[in-house]
Amino acid sequence: MNGAGKDSRTVVKERDLRHAPEKVWRALTQKHLIEEWLMESDFKAEVGHRFELDAEWGTIACKVLAVEPQKSLSYSWQAHGLESVVTWTLTETDTGTHLRMEQTGFTADQEQAYRGAISGWTRFLDKLEQVTAGLD
Repeated sequence: MNGAGKDSRTVVKERDLRHAPEKVWRALTQKHLIEEWLMESDFKAEVGHRFELDAEWGTIACKVLAVEPQKSLSYSWQAHGLESVVTWTLTETDTGTHLRMEQTGFTADQEQAYRGAISGWTRFLDKLEQVTAGLD
């Protein structure tokens, strides 16, 4: 993949959620829940599954790269010349789950996409937290 060289940048967002990893995993992997906090999609938690996320500004082409239920999820994220990888890592804690989101592959000339991801993921994680809180 181009952009994964020494000049690429990464966005990392971390949250401590007061919910069990099972609940957080559901919000990350169930299509109807993903649509509540991220975007419309045809996601399936199956390695090799290709899916799209539909944003107001266009479509993001994705492919599931790795699935370790209730522990980690990784998929490619390609849009407008950006070839990146999003990885979610769930770590059980005494109070719930530590959630880490990492998006790698921003090149030096993709400043707008990089800054957009920083603010976008903050909003998405706020919504993810609300969606997870609403699950029984």
